Amino acid sequence: MYVVAVICIIIVIVILLLAVGTTSKAYTYKHTVDPIENNPYLDQEKDQEHNQDQNKA
Repeated sequence: MYVVAVICIIIVIVILLLAVGTTSKAYTYKHTVDPIENNPYLDQEKDQEHNQDQNKA
């Protein structure tokens, strides 16, 4: 009976340590964002605005 309880407690501790380690690693991950100069969609939006301005004139 005591052997089963000790094994269960060890399993719970191992799972808890793995969860804490995974969460800690996830929070230390550095997310990066592309600089605005390299954004191809920004160029497309500028072209569309320019074409709309020419059509209005």
